[in-house]
Amino acid sequence: MASSSGTGLSRTPSRRITRAQTMLVDFPNEDSTTADSELLPSSLASIAPILRVADAIEKDNPRVAFLCRFLAYEKAHVMDRASSGRGVRQFKTYLLHRLEREEEETKPMHARSDTREIQMYYKQFYLKNVADGQYTKKPEEMAKICQIASVLYDVLRTVVPVDRVDDETRRFAKEVEKMKERFEHYNILPLYAVGVKPAIMELPEIKAALRAIQNVEGLPVPRVHNTFNVPDDILQEREKPVNDVLDWLSSNFGFQRGNVANQREHLILLLANIDVRKREISEDYTALNAGTIQILMHKIFNNYLSWCNYLRHTTHLRLPIGCNRQQLELIYISLYLLIWGEASNIRFMPECLCYIFHNMANEVYGILSNIALPVNGDTYQTAAPDDESFLRNVITPIYNVLRREARSNKGGKASHSKWRNYDDLNEYFWSGKCFKLGWPMNLEADFFLHSDELPFANQRNNQVTVRKRKLKENFVEARTFWHLYRSFDRMWIFFTMAFQAMLIVAWNSGSLRGFFDKDIFRKVLTIFITAAFLNFLQAILDIIFSFNAWRSLKISQILRYLLKFAVAAFWVVVLPIGYSSSVKNPTGLVRFFSNWIHDWQNESLYNYCIAIYLIPNILAAIVFLLPPLWKTMERSNWRIITLIMWWAQPKLYVGRNMQEDFLSLMKYTMFWILLLISKLAFSYYVEILPLVEPTKIIMDLHVDDYQLHEFFLEVKTHNIGVVIAIWSPIVLVYFMDAQIWYAIFSTLFGGIYGAFRHLGEIQTLEMLRSRFESVPIAFCQRLVPYHHNRKRPLDEATERKNIAIFSLVWNKFILSMRMQDLINNRDRDLLLVPSSSSDVSVVQWPPFLLASKIPIALDMAKDFKKKDDADLLKNIAADEYMHSAVIECYETLRDIIYNLLEDEADKIIVRKICYEVEISIQQQRFLANFRMSRLRALSNRLDKFLGILRSDMEDDVTYRSKIINVLQDIMQIITQDVMVNGSEIIGRAHLNGGNAQYDTKEQRFEKINIGLIQQKMWREKINRLYFLLTVKESAINVPPNPEARRRITFFANSLFMTMPCAPKVRDMLSFSVLTPYYKEDVLFSYEELHKENEDGISILFYLQRIYPDEWDNFLERVPSVATKNKNDEPQNNEEIRKWVSYRGQTLSRTVRGMMYYRQALELQYCLEFSEDSAILGGFPDFEDDPKYIQQAQALANMKFTYVVSCQLYGAQKNSFDARDRNCYLNILNLMLTYPSLRVAYIDETEEMVNGRSQKLYYSVLVKGSEKLDEELYRIKLPGPPSAIGEGKPENQNHAIIFTRGEALQTIDMNQDNYFEEAYKMRNVLEEFLRSHRNERRPSILGLRENIFTGSVSSLAWFMSNQETSFVTIGQRILANPLRVRFHYGHPDIFDRIFHVTRGGISKASKIINLSEDIFAGFNSTLRGGYVTHHEYIQVGKGRDVGMNHISAFEAKVANGNGELTLSRDVYRLGHRFDFYRMLSFYFTTVGFYFSSMVTVLTVYVFLYGRLYMVMSGLEEEILENATIHSKALEEALAIQCVFQLGLLLVLPMVMEIGLEKGFRTALGDFIIMQLQLAFVFFTFHLGTKAHYFGRTILHGGSKYRATGRGFVVFHVKFGDNYRLYSRSHFVKGLELLILLVLYEVYGESYRSSSLHMFVTVSMWFLVGSWLLAPFVFNPSGFDWQKTLDDWTDWKMWMGNRGGIGIHPNKSWESWWEEEQEHLKFTNIRGRLLEIILAFRFFVYQYGIVYHLDIADHSKSILVYGLSWLVMLTAVPVLKIVTVGRRRFGADFQLMFRIIKAFLFLGFLSVMTVLFVVRGLTISDLFAAILAFLPTGWAILLVGQALRPMLKCLKLWDEMKELARAYEYIMGLILFMPLAILSWFPFVSGFQTRLLFSQAFSRGLHISMILAGRKEEDNISPIKHA
Repeated sequence: MASSSGTGLSRTPSRRITRAQTMLVDFPNEDSTTADSELLPSSLASIAPILRVADAIEKDNPRVAFLCRFLAYEKAHVMDRASSGRGVRQFKTYLLHRLEREEEETKPMHARSDTREIQMYYKQFYLKNVADGQYTKKPEEMAKICQIASVLYDVLRTVVPVDRVDDETRRFAKEVEKMKERFEHYNILPLYAVGVKPAIMELPEIKAALRAIQNVEGLPVPRVHNTFNVPDDILQEREKPVNDVLDWLSSNFGFQRGNVANQREHLILLLANIDVRKREISEDYTALNAGTIQILMHKIFNNYLSWCNYLRHTTHLRLPIGCNRQQLELIYISLYLLIWGEASNIRFMPECLCYIFHNMANEVYGILSNIALPVNGDTYQTAAPDDESFLRNVITPIYNVLRREARSNKGGKASHSKWRNYDDLNEYFWSGKCFKLGWPMNLEADFFLHSDELPFANQRNNQVTVRKRKLKENFVEARTFWHLYRSFDRMWIFFTMAFQAMLIVAWNSGSLRGFFDKDIFRKVLTIFITAAFLNFLQAILDIIFSFNAWRSLKISQILRYLLKFAVAAFWVVVLPIGYSSSVKNPTGLVRFFSNWIHDWQNESLYNYCIAIYLIPNILAAIVFLLPPLWKTMERSNWRIITLIMWWAQPKLYVGRNMQEDFLSLMKYTMFWILLLISKLAFSYYVEILPLVEPTKIIMDLHVDDYQLHEFFLEVKTHNIGVVIAIWSPIVLVYFMDAQIWYAIFSTLFGGIYGAFRHLGEIQTLEMLRSRFESVPIAFCQRLVPYHHNRKRPLDEATERKNIAIFSLVWNKFILSMRMQDLINNRDRDLLLVPSSSSDVSVVQWPPFLLASKIPIALDMAKDFKKKDDADLLKNIAADEYMHSAVIECYETLRDIIYNLLEDEADKIIVRKICYEVEISIQQQRFLANFRMSRLRALSNRLDKFLGILRSDMEDDVTYRSKIINVLQDIMQIITQDVMVNGSEIIGRAHLNGGNAQYDTKEQRFEKINIGLIQQKMWREKINRLYFLLTVKESAINVPPNPEARRRITFFANSLFMTMPCAPKVRDMLSFSVLTPYYKEDVLFSYEELHKENEDGISILFYLQRIYPDEWDNFLERVPSVATKNKNDEPQNNEEIRKWVSYRGQTLSRTVRGMMYYRQALELQYCLEFSEDSAILGGFPDFEDDPKYIQQAQALANMKFTYVVSCQLYGAQKNSFDARDRNCYLNILNLMLTYPSLRVAYIDETEEMVNGRSQKLYYSVLVKGSEKLDEELYRIKLPGPPSAIGEGKPENQNHAIIFTRGEALQTIDMNQDNYFEEAYKMRNVLEEFLRSHRNERRPSILGLRENIFTGSVSSLAWFMSNQETSFVTIGQRILANPLRVRFHYGHPDIFDRIFHVTRGGISKASKIINLSEDIFAGFNSTLRGGYVTHHEYIQVGKGRDVGMNHISAFEAKVANGNGELTLSRDVYRLGHRFDFYRMLSFYFTTVGFYFSSMVTVLTVYVFLYGRLYMVMSGLEEEILENATIHSKALEEALAIQCVFQLGLLLVLPMVMEIGLEKGFRTALGDFIIMQLQLAFVFFTFHLGTKAHYFGRTILHGGSKYRATGRGFVVFHVKFGDNYRLYSRSHFVKGLELLILLVLYEVYGESYRSSSLHMFVTVSMWFLVGSWLLAPFVFNPSGFDWQKTLDDWTDWKMWMGNRGGIGIHPNKSWESWWEEEQEHLKFTNIRGRLLEIILAFRFFVYQYGIVYHLDIADHSKSILVYGLSWLVMLTAVPVLKIVTVGRRRFGADFQLMFRIIKAFLFLGFLSVMTVLFVVRGLTISDLFAAILAFLPTGWAILLVGQALRPMLKCLKLWDEMKELARAYEYIMGLILFMPLAILSWFPFVSGFQTRLLFSQAFSRGLHISMILAGRKEEDNISPIKHA
């Protein structure tokens, strides 16, 4: 047989393999245990099953495995003969090398030749596994067997000639092919499996749903056309009968097989879960309920029907006459799901999907009606569609449009107005013009046009024609601050009108009573003129900003904009004219207007104008108070109503039906009315009124000594500069302080509302102990489904069962904490409740509640002096826990001793003693018949007795003798010492026994049943009794771990909060959890645990010190770690890796937490479907009953799905990088550990097309199967999905099709979950079914988060408190009463069907949707959704713990809010919300960041104003003027400094801590936070927010910032801090420092009051925080050696030259270029604003030069002009130095030195002349530095903005050198205080204490950690060095 390989490999493998000379590469993992199939290049992925089969049968028959690999090699060579694919040549070489080796090592086992060997093995395999296994094996096992058999047959056909394959083998192969269709690898449902069916397929709801979709009776046969050149197997495949409606649709429209299989399971589970809620559990049925499909139809097609109604098109959900209604409805549902499942990125365009469905549903109707109904009269398919027809013809063209537009984005650098994002393309389908696309879509239509790029190479030639650009749709995202006004114009108009009214009243009256004065009131009415001008501004902005979208707007929309402009312009003219007519003795402009209309003069004209002007506002107010009226008007088709609505708001598809019910409306209206009253009153009395009188005086003040040059000598300016300087900061504070008032009111209302919701009722374990008896009742009322009326009293049996249920769940909770090492074994035993309580007459409480109760009762009885039994019993019964403990101890001890004894005579004695005890108590003779003083001795012997029983049995004889001896002692003490008549009982026992062997007492109690002790139930009893008798006060602090205490108290507290009743498991909503993952840590490797940082600290060592108690608990749980057994080392290392990873922010921690949902569901199933006896017995046999387990797992599978979207899993799988391979292996291990875990990833493969490699992309879902992953679904994509939008939402979007259920919880990969919280999930899901007052159901359920990273350091604690207050009190008030809660991240739960039909769970447009999560909330609200917040359940959340990581997070959020400001969603919400809800929306989103920016801006405005006043001498004139009350003026000016402190922003933290932990704790925490410089931390991040928010709006430059989630204990270098904070904090801080210095220096001589210090103290604090915080919060920031190293590193960085490829961390020049990147892509407006802002630095020079001694008090403009000579001289000097260094620095050193010497001598000469001749002083030198440094910086900023021009002028190098000089100066200024403080050793110790005080409070040695002194101690059994 001829060779088929270019390498010379023989076709017949039995012959010796030879190969041509080739280079052998070292292929990764060649000799490791990694399977060959996992090393495959992506282009050879199709041969992976063959290699997997080879690995599977390797041990069974190595020769056949060799033949399989030979087939794989042959196929690989055929697929890529030239080995041009990535990694193909290496893999083929590796495989060939292995085949050569195995050819020598393997021999046929059953025959002499390979041909006979493979046939014999194939037959044996078939008979052994296939023939018998199909009826005995599980479907997943049969799927693998069939796959192996199929591959073996392929190998057989390769090895054995066709004529030598016998008939039996052929028959077996045909049988295998038939079985493969039934036994495929499945996700949840093995739909076509035969034989042993899983329990889930036996559920009646699954059977009914499957039967419904399989009803294809009466459907026309799919269209099949005989086409030429089509292979027979393809034609045969098209003719095979369909199994269900999805197959039928696929046959007609060409959907992919993977998509069909995925949506088939999806649809069945949806139908089953909806249907089962309408059934009784015991009901057995085979058909769906009549209303099930209608419910699903309504959910899925609600948006489609709304779309049709909006466009006034008839829906295509039509039913042909005589059709099967249920069948056709299922076809429509299936069609939509198939479209959605294959839509890829188009899923972000819900109305585009509606358009596609609309046309395809029309085709379905045509097919079923047997009528051709194409849109354009042509046939849609000319041939039978293949599996990719829909993808190729429908999805790919739209995707290509998306991709071209995304490329126009230029990686986020291009302006948003230059390209169409997802929203633009989707909104194309909001108008009827979308129907012009036709069907099939006309690819020449304007929708597909774009001018920037040519068509892709793989596009058809007729797809795209390059023409003009298609413009934006409906909205243009322009980069400007005016968007804030445009989106929230009503708010700004209101605040402006209020300010004007208050100013008029204060100016003219000084009292609010003046408002009622006729003349003042007339002046107040001028606010409507202001409103008219502001509305006119709004109309202008609407036209300007929407201009780029005009060609896409309807004529009616354009007409509305123009009419709005005309009406606004009309009122701008009419209102001033009307007002002028009512003014007596007018002057100025008023007189002009009065003369203009003198014939119409009428005093009431203005009033009439106002009345007409207010008519729309009055109507809006009426509609506002009547929400149903507004909703009716929105839905009305009456022309007059339509006209009104058209005028009131532009017609849009979204933004309708957003009204709240009347009660909710009243709640948030009252909230804002109270807030606004408080805010306006404060503004009037504190900000405005005190300034009015001083302002009047200042305006009339004549200044004699103006110390600057006066430009307008002849004009009376009324000191307008001073007025502006005084009033500007006040005006800014006025517009900003509403944010502060919101913080106050939200804190108060949030705290009150939280108290009413029962938050914080159980704050400590002490409070839990006092209420624990009511916990089981609350648990059963809320978490246990009831079959009867809850109001009826429970009978004893039911109550006992409920307590037993609580005990089982409580124990699972405690055991989960033990497995997490939060508690040790002793704590576990003290917290557990007995699993069986049926044999004790009292409730068995956990031992930690009963601690010390028995010893106290014994002491009480021993010291009891009275003789009356009733008093003793009353004292014991007064404490319920003591009473229960006493009775339980007695009954348990009785049962243990009685059952331990074997001899009947011994048992008689025990019964007699017990009878005596009980009858004595009953007859109240207990104290008379028993000696209480001897109980202590009895207790001591019982302690010893129970201790022996608890010990391990080593020697049977010795163990038995110990028990007998102690037992005899106990019986002797009871009968002889305790009982008064005990000897009589023994005597009667002797008489009744009658045997000589019992003549002496020593012979009694010798026969015991020692096997009883080994039984689980009895050991639990013994342990519990031991703890009850021995544990004393130490149990009060159980558990000692703070996290365990928090979880216990929160769980108990949540049981008393309002929550929906728990449904039965089968009735609950099904749900999925989706976690996006990129490249974060999955599980720390062993090397990572021991890798040391620069201080010699490893992660393991650090965590052992941070969590010493948990490490000790871990060693107790895994004792082999401490013993260091070599045999257990691999397992120990794995356990250590898990222990560390579960304390980090890793994927493994998240997966473990989410899998608690499954555990909770399985337990809930067992509790519901078990007999009462089993529950009361504690499920002794449950874990051993396979049937029970299978049923529980089946129901859990039906209700819960967990998908992790590991986007790069496929790339990591094929990567050679060690970290990527570890990530892949760790993810694989997670799938193997949790069989129900699913991983979705984007598979990038290569395919050879015409000899060229072409990339293909697939969405793939896999699960764990034995040792490898198993592919479940593979769906081809039109292109790379992540190339279009933001990474995270695209990652979620590709995986969302694999989720299931009616709800979807989004979980980030830095989150955690807890078993006890997972148990409440079904309660939370019931919130979706609860209708609210406005008949709306929630679309998003917000959940509370617990920040678990707060204990690492002070910074982590600050961040934890900040985040905790936001996710609790912050979101609580947003949800109710404000009704503006959105989706702020995870772990919210989405109404899955609602959102997947409306664009998904996030938005993904590049840059504009950077904060993708919140847009999901916006989208949900705009589309009629409703977001709630629930705090009775919580999910863990990790946060950034290092200073730089926190800053990166704050910068990312600020960037996101900057982009948010520009978005159409904010604009629409701002206009569609009513006024008060709009205020809530503003101040809780972009308003917070804008207020932060205004806060910083206020400081600038204040200081520049004061600088002007000081330099001009006006401040001195004002303060020294007797007529001005300067103190009152300064007090008024000081008001803004209160707001700089940010004190009030900490209020929510204090309130929430006080609410949940007590206000004493809250106060203590607040004080500690301030001692740890929390104010510095928050003030620093105020600058972060302001900088990045402002820069984003001005210039853009937003990007996703990876914050890092590791353990931060390392020192950050000075250079890293400088690079990160230079522009955001250091430059601004130094500017403010210069301003403050100038203000203090030049105004010190005349100030007598110290109040000015109070005015500026907050600003000094701000400057200090911005300049020093990064170093204060930097570990070892003041260590002397590290400071020296940092200085060396910084100098090296500053001196390194940049260039292409040089990282910014390596060179200052590269960093400087990167810092200006935002200016490279900004527009002309941004450059102009940058230049204007830079002009402020010229003020310093202008002000200071007139105060120099050399100026000799001259005020001439020449003084300022001459000062520029200095700057003009510096330019050529800089040019000379720059050119000299570049040209002469290397070759002409001497010449360059001479030039520098001349420059230096010239400088000395000039300075000497100035000192001697012109009287220059030393103070002038320092002042000149402060004058010219800012000027140079201004020149530098202007130069950066004009970079292209300077490059043309060849001055850019000079700018660079000037910038380098300034960087050196700033670095030196920053480094000086750092170096000084580092010189003192105590500063470093203080800083360490400051940063890690939380750890110090737990007794940790952080200083030892930071210093790296890792001494061996008893904590760690592992070598750390």
